[in-house]
Amino acid sequence: MEKVEKIWLNGEFVDWDKAQVHVLTHALHYGSGVFEGIRAYETPSGTAVFRLTEHMERLMDSARIYLMPVPYSTEELINATKELIRVNKLKSCYIRPIAFRGYGEMGLNPLNSPVDVAIATWSWGTYLGDEGLKNGIRAMISSFSRIDPNSLPPAAKATGQYINSILAKMEAIYSNYEEAIMLDSRGFVSEGTGENLFVVKNGVIHTPSTSASILEGITRDTVIELAKDMGYEVVERDLVRSDLFLADEIFVTGTAAEITPIREVDKREIGKPGPVTTAL
Repeated sequence: MEKVEKIWLNGEFVDWDKAQVHVLTHALHYGSGVFEGIRAYETPSGTAVFRLTEHMERLMDSARIYLMPVPYSTEELINATKELIRVNKLKSCYIRPIAFRGYGEMGLNPLNSPVDVAIATWSWGTYLGDEGLKNGIRAMISSFSRIDPNSLPPAAKATGQYINSILAKMEAIYSNYEEAIMLDSRGFVSEGTGENLFVVKNGVIHTPSTSASILEGITRDTVIELAKDMGYEVVERDLVRSDLFLADEIFVTGTAAEITPIREVDKREIGKPGPVTTAL
């Protein structure tokens, strides 16, 4: 990870190496935090942050689900993000805002622990690799199921929930794949470890619905809008693993992953990025 000058922590710009928390911070032990991943891009008219308002609104929604009173408004966090990018002199970057239960009380009742907020920015290239972005990645269907919505609310982007994804990701890496595709508790296709998933068949784009324990991705929403504007039919429905094996194209979307094609699933060849993926 490439260091920059400052991190925004609880309303102040602090040096990168001094942005620290206590080892007894509640979120460190229990995963009681919510976060976002955002990208900023260099454009001819200056740095453009991808759907910053929507990301910060989702951060606040996640905090609301977990009864975390964030001590800043959405507008304050938006302004802090813009100023942090300026302070760190970044033209393009990844942005990680996080709100978490801090040092106060230990135990499963977090309500007496304060809510701390931090925003970090740094340069981060393609999440699944330049080669994967160009020619597609290899994925496996994970033995780990996506968490049922009655166990953890998928609408919240919570830190503790990502242990589920980490297990699937490590399984994929140890099995010599770049990514894992997770099924929901019913056996239907859910999503990647940190990305939403799309299947193209006969020119129609299919993607799992929100009932499949997916995070409603902001990049997913953008891709659906773009695809419809380009004249493609987009269907949100339940998908089974054979839909993946027989797909004409598969791609995953996310702020970190952007739009990354999948060229193989469980040793079934899908092929190089197709016309729909390339157009998007």
